[in-house]
Amino acid sequence: MKRLITTIILAALPVLASAAQPAGHGAAASNMRLVGASDLQGRTGFEIAITQQGQRWIAYVGHFGGESVNALTAQKEPNGTSILDVTDPHKPKYLHHIPSESRSLVAEGAGSGAQMVKVCAGKDLPKGDPQKFYMLRASGSSMHEMWDVSDPEKPLRIATVSDKLRTTHEQWWECDTGIAYIVSGVADWRVRRMTQVYDLSDPANPKFIRNFGLPGQEPTAPKAENPRFHDGHGAFSTGVQGNRLYFGYGNLGDGALQIVDRKKLLEGPAEPTPENLLYPQVSFMRIGRSQAVHAVYPLMGMEIPAFAKFGKGRVRDFVLVMPEAIENECKEEPQMLYVVDVTHEKEPLGVANFRVSETLGNFCTRGARFGPHQAQLNLTPIYHKRLVFVVWFNAGLRVLDVRDPYAIREVGYYIPATNKNTVPSCPGGERGVVAGHKETNCKVAIVTNAVEVDDRGYVYMVDRNNTGLHIVEPTGAARKLANFK
Repeated sequence: MKRLITTIILAALPVLASAAQPAGHGAAASNMRLVGASDLQGRTGFEIAITQQGQRWIAYVGHFGGESVNALTAQKEPNGTSILDVTDPHKPKYLHHIPSESRSLVAEGAGSGAQMVKVCAGKDLPKGDPQKFYMLRASGSSMHEMWDVSDPEKPLRIATVSDKLRTTHEQWWECDTGIAYIVSGVADWRVRRMTQVYDLSDPANPKFIRNFGLPGQEPTAPKAENPRFHDGHGAFSTGVQGNRLYFGYGNLGDGALQIVDRKKLLEGPAEPTPENLLYPQVSFMRIGRSQAVHAVYPLMGMEIPAFAKFGKGRVRDFVLVMPEAIENECKEEPQMLYVVDVTHEKEPLGVANFRVSETLGNFCTRGARFGPHQAQLNLTPIYHKRLVFVVWFNAGLRVLDVRDPYAIREVGYYIPATNKNTVPSCPGGERGVVAGHKETNCKVAIVTNAVEVDDRGYVYMVDRNNTGLHIVEPTGAARKLANFK
């Protein structure tokens, strides 16, 4: 059947309001179309991973804290990890939910879901069973754990990677080497979040390599006045071939980009002294007091068309830096995506930015957060160096033409409609009404939290405020820029 390639624009349609549920909004799209969706049992989505397992395509969705009824068991379960069959993206099939059983050691109390999730095939891992698939997830705020998901309907927990933590956050797992970089809160470190490095080449037998952070965050440093200054947000690894790790830092500001020599990190001295922590560092770039760097996306070896006739500098390296909008309804400085030229990586240079115009959707008064959060992680040839998909919280998914990183332009977007599961965002708290406060101007809006693409070209987006999973694909001008065969 011929695919629809016409640009779609849907006006924002009001949802009937009630005393308990403020009005929401309808869908809006340009050069993107909706393929399929799942309500994820009304759970709040944080991250998503897609993998091909045999003849099936399987989606793994990590959730924030809270609880919901599992329709497969009719039992109310704490939010954990949802597993769906998306072989037919028009009809996602919910296969299983793994509750989070972790108890937090900090303010979250009864755990905080299983936000982070990564998956590797055993055939890709140096010591994995070639017949199996493995899932690394952060369970609550206190541990990272390993699961055998070879049978997605019957996952089996096989190992604890790291536990007794104060908090957890982003993970990066190199499937070809088994090395994982996981953000943790280790009790004696002077910052709430830092990085632990593990060898997970044999998923059932995790091996600790080292702890890593910035000088001044190590256990022997003076106690920090601000335990979240330059908080670790996670790494993007270019693996053995690229030999670089790009770390993002910051929380409520204090953002920074760090470039690290991967080989030196893994093979250098591991004792966390200031000298040893600096040893693998290539460069460190502060992004700003008002910008926390939540995610990074490298664009290496970019040929710049406008530089074609120059004798030098025609091919350049870049990192897209994505701060995280924090406060609802724009009660902070404008948050935007920054383009950093790292061709001369010891002297990184900010050269451009991209921002979504607030006036396009009255995003500052719509409710919830407005600003960037994350880009896709899969560097599939269909899109890499051509299109980057970035989530912009209440402005949904934005599709960026990155062929010239000095002049990034938007070529499409998709903002899902709110639904009966979408919880309101209030000025006093991110999701719902904060205990003890009587919020009177809460609003229902999409809060798209994460995006991923699969090797077929489908784009997956999950919502922070319980709206579910949406599967979309590019059409029109956006599709023409992709490398579909």
